[in-house]
Amino acid sequence: MLTLDTLRTSGRYLNELRRFLRKPFVPDECARLVEERVRARAQSFIDSLEAGVFEHPSSPYARLLAHAGITRAGVVAMVREAGVEQALRRLAEAGVYISYEEYKGRVPVTRGTLEFAIGPDDFDNRVASAQYHANTEGSRGMRRRAVRLDLLENDAPYHALFLAAFGLDDRPMGLWRPVPPGLAGLQIVLRHMKLGKPVERWFSHTAVDRTQLTFASAVYGSRLWGTPLPIPIHVPLDQAWRVAEWLADKRRAGTPALLDTNASSGVRICLAALERGLDISGTFFVLGGEPYTPAKAAVIARTGSVVAAPYTMNEIGRIGLPCAAPADLDDTHVASDKLAVISRLKQVGSDGPAVQTMLITTLRPVAPKVMLNVETDDYAVLEERVCACPLERLGMHTHMRYIRSYDKLTSEGLKFQGARILALVEDVLPARFGGYATDYQFVEEEEGGIPKISIVVSPRIGPLDERRLVNDVLAFLGAERKSRSLTLERWREAKTLRVVRREPYATGTAKILPLHVLSHRP
Repeated sequence: MLTLDTLRTSGRYLNELRRFLRKPFVPDECARLVEERVRARAQSFIDSLEAGVFEHPSSPYARLLAHAGITRAGVVAMVREAGVEQALRRLAEAGVYISYEEYKGRVPVTRGTLEFAIGPDDFDNRVASAQYHANTEGSRGMRRRAVRLDLLENDAPYHALFLAAFGLDDRPMGLWRPVPPGLAGLQIVLRHMKLGKPVERWFSHTAVDRTQLTFASAVYGSRLWGTPLPIPIHVPLDQAWRVAEWLADKRRAGTPALLDTNASSGVRICLAALERGLDISGTFFVLGGEPYTPAKAAVIARTGSVVAAPYTMNEIGRIGLPCAAPADLDDTHVASDKLAVISRLKQVGSDGPAVQTMLITTLRPVAPKVMLNVETDDYAVLEERVCACPLERLGMHTHMRYIRSYDKLTSEGLKFQGARILALVEDVLPARFGGYATDYQFVEEEEGGIPKISIVVSPRIGPLDERRLVNDVLAFLGAERKSRSLTLERWREAKTLRVVRREPYATGTAKILPLHVLSHRP
């Protein structure tokens, strides 16, 4: 429903967007800007704590620091003495961290005699301001999130450095990402255009929602400003060949394209090109949203294309910048001018593997969330390494690679939390189809680089209607939020879900976990 508040919000956003697009970065200045921010990161961290934590006694971090007996002066002394990362390790050892379960609000924060619950806005950055709202499929599920132009402005220099490091400055740019109410596609377009570079094609998995007044007015209004946003073209999953044809056209013209999409969609494009005999060699894919695995890499390599895999979190923007001399498929440099990342050994469940989960801290006041040693549901190999790529020369020495999640299914760019899967396995499926929780299991795997999710069902249950089971699972996942049911159609189109009749996989101690991930390693 169109309201006066909606019109006012749209007007403010359009004014801010016009300013954002009319003041592009000069690429030559981006390296200097990032290098200066890297050198100032310790002071930025101290200033960020002052504004985001110590000025707000009700902040979860302020309460943890007070409980640990650590003052602002104490934190400053740690940073001056040992550096940002070592200070963060000392804070974590003293109990100043937020676990993933606490961050999600699943359990209260408990440190000895201190116990308190987390509210939905407790981590919000009160300094940064939102210009436009959209929905995202992030680590906390589909939510109404803010597009922060100040965060995109902060991250745009990373994109300039990436283009320069890989020799992509003159490539025609395209993407295959959903339009709003999804968020990633709009961010990618704006980040690229902030460098004064047009986006030639925006293919969208989803059709344009004509009720998105703010987005539609931005697309058409930008033409009046002389900085036109691309008009999205609806291309569903089963028509990946249309994207492949555009890439082949760019190849024939002698200018192979730069294309941003999620990892499985990149594989689908390459498979379509191979099936139709389309030459897309030289295409440079930027793939995110899912693990970039050897199986995916093998398919893309057959087309003669190249890949980089950045690492991003909706709450704070770009985290990992692709390394130009990678040690692994998804090797990235930590964006250490705005973030610090340390690792912490975590046991997954009572019988799961031990993984090096990441604790993330924001150093600058541009992220929508304030983070101080916040644990994610991703783990990775975190290391200091000499690679001699341009990002290292700017002071970004910390690398992340082999980035995976231990608590969610990720497929076709969509994410579902382990708690939702647990409810299906323990309650919903046994009640509707018989058997017990140990008779069902979700297994994430790949076939030819395409992600698949098998619903493993024990043969002991006997005959069942497999189509009904798949439909019931999709309906249950979509019922969590109405907006998610639309994006689940991508799973239906891609036939991502399937039923496999066998006994569920068991751990070394014979425990059956509700979510099992088959290794992506060869």
